[in-house]
Order: sequence, then structure tokens, then C-alpha cells
Amino acid sequence: MANKTLGLEKHLYDYLLSVSLREPEVLSKLRQETAQHPMAAMQIAPEQGQFMALLVKLIGAKKTLDIGVFTGYSSLVVALALPPDGKVIACDVDEEPTSIARRYWQQAGVANKIDLHIAPALETLEKLLAAGEAETFDFAFIDADKSNYDNYYELALQLVRRGGLIAIDNVLWSGQVADPQVQDNRTKKIRALNQKLHQDQRVTISMLPIADGLTLAMKN
Repeated sequence: MANKTLGLEKHLYDYLLSVSLREPEVLSKLRQETAQHPMAAMQIAPEQGQFMALLVKLIGAKKTLDIGVFTGYSSLVVALALPPDGKVIACDVDEEPTSIARRYWQQAGVANKIDLHIAPALETLEKLLAAGEAETFDFAFIDADKSNYDNYYELALQLVRRGGLIAIDNVLWSGQVADPQVQDNRTKKIRALNQKLHQDQRVTISMLPIADGLTLAMKN
């Protein structure tokens, strides 16, 4: 995985950030603290977060899913882009990094917009469906354990409304998806979902080489 856009030389990547990134101070501080975490590579890139915020505003999202929270950057960047009555349902199983997330959500004044569920995300998503929340979400971001990517996608597709957007992270997987010599389970799961999405007529898709690869799937 990568926490900056793949395939750009450092001087060009730095230029890209210098002329495009408008990162609020609270997000910058969160990113700097996360850089000291042993799993810092799980952090999304700041240009990806800004792009997601733009998408959320473009589609007029009010209700979103964040599947895989870590230290909370994706939840926070989306919450900041939502209107005052917006809501993020955030899913994670780990109390340690999400305690960092909670702290920054409070600092940013958006904790009231984020409903964190500490439980296996599949359970949380299935409970949302059982509660009658199918087709009520505008946007979903999938960035959790790769072994369940396809399951998360299928449940998100039920929860998102027509015209809603699912964003799937790490679809280029540091380039390993294109290397036939790499046959570990996580890489194979991502490859399989990429192939499935290419043929899935339920959605309109675009795979973008931003950060570690981001697929956008709009529900038809």
C-alpha cells in the first residue's frame, strides 16, 4: 500500500501538492501524527482525501459510509465536506487507532457527524440493511481488510442509492496486482474484485491512479 500517489517522481509529486493541496490544519496535524504510527502506510494520501471531499460535495452527499477508519483521516475529510446535518457511519474493529481518530474529530468540531461502530464491518453493514437503510447512503469508502473487499462492495452496493458513489481504495496495491508472480491472498482478492468491477453492469466505473489506486463505482 502507499500513502502518496504512485508513479510520480518526488519533485513532481511535491509540485502537485504545492499547487493543489488545500489541507486544513487539523487534517495536516492528524497526518503528521499518523506518520509516527507503526502502520502509517495505511494512511490515505492527502490529495486523495481532497479528491474524495470534492466528490462528496459534487454529489450533494449527506449520508456516507467509511469502511475502515484507522486514525480517522478519511472519516474526517468527508465529515468536513458534509453539510451540518451530514452523517458518516464509520466502521472499524480497532480501539487504538480509532482513539486517535476520535480526538481529531473532536478538535475539528465534527464528532457529532461521525457515528463510529467498533465491530466487524460486515456485521455493521448487515445491521444497517436489516434496519431498513438500503439505498439511503450517498457515498461509501472501502479501505479495510482486503480479504473482505468483495463482501464490503456487495453490501455497500445495497446501501448506496442509485446515482450514489462507492470509492474503493488500494486497487493498484503498490503495483502488485499487475505482477503475476505475486500470488498472496490479499493481492488475489484485489485482482478478483478489479476484474469483477470491470464487468459489473450494475455500476459505472473509473479506476484512477491516485495514491494507491482508487476505483469509483456509481450505482446505476
